[in-house]
Amino acid sequence: MKNSFKTALGLLALGATLANAPAFAQVAVKDAWIRATVPQQKATGAFMNLTASKDTKLVGASSPLAETTEVHEMRMDGDVMRMGKVDSIALPAGKTVELKSGGYHVMLMGLKAPAKEGDSVPMTLTFESADKRRENVEVKVPVRALTSSGAAPAQGGHKH
Repeated sequence: MKNSFKTALGLLALGATLANAPAFAQVAVKDAWIRATVPQQKATGAFMNLTASKDTKLVGASSPLAETTEVHEMRMDGDVMRMGKVDSIALPAGKTVELKSGGYHVMLMGLKAPAKEGDSVPMTLTFESADKRRENVEVKVPVRALTSSGAAPAQGGHKH
């Protein structure tokens, strides 16, 4: 009887702790794809749509395909197109943020192998909530043709 009472108290305390823990922002990753490469090419981009249920941000990415994977932004600076690493991309609650060519994207550099059309590449996306908690989301990202504009293929987009 004594052990059952201690167990019940322990479970009650655990339930109270979990009930008060802040819920982490869940992020939906949709229509993700990586641009195929040509032989000897050492970098490519990954593109996707991200929708968070709570305010959060994309703070990093990694893939076994690349030595370095960074969150990037491409933007116009006067008449010059500039591209470079950014610390994060804000994902406002309930709004879809598109990572696309010519804007925010994930850059895979130092490719260890070509990205071939039809392949699927594992990628880990790292998100950070407003309270600085981090969560990794594993996705399998299909590789599309070099000429792909990012539009979903006729049979439908890849969903995660």
